Amino acid sequence: MARVKGGTTTRRRHKAVLKATRGHRAARSRRYRVARESLIHALAYSTAHRRLKKRTNRSLQIVRINAAARANGINYANLIHGMSLAGIELDRKSLAELAIREPEGFSEVVKLAQTALPA
Repeated sequence: MARVKGGTTTRRRHKAVLKATRGHRAARSRRYRVARESLIHALAYSTAHRRLKKRTNRSLQIVRINAAARANGINYANLIHGMSLAGIELDRKSLAELAIREPEGFSEVVKLAQTALPA
């Protein structure tokens, strides 16, 4: 069987990997063999961290809601429970935005939740 020279294909593949690893440190952005391994790990991390980002953002939203709720004299758990009893269907993302951008509106939500709570 004749030998096949894969010059252009190999060069194109190598250039694609080296372009993708441009911001990596040291040999990880310069040597193909090391860069390929670095790229495989980077892609795996990016896939896993897309899911982690959702978790982290929800945690941040809860912290923001709790801080704003405590400033209004109620804690996070009682606020969420009162909102469910009052029939207020705001998700945590919009509630956190409301707490930051519209404190007066958030105070109204807190008042409605407090009135729905049993004494």
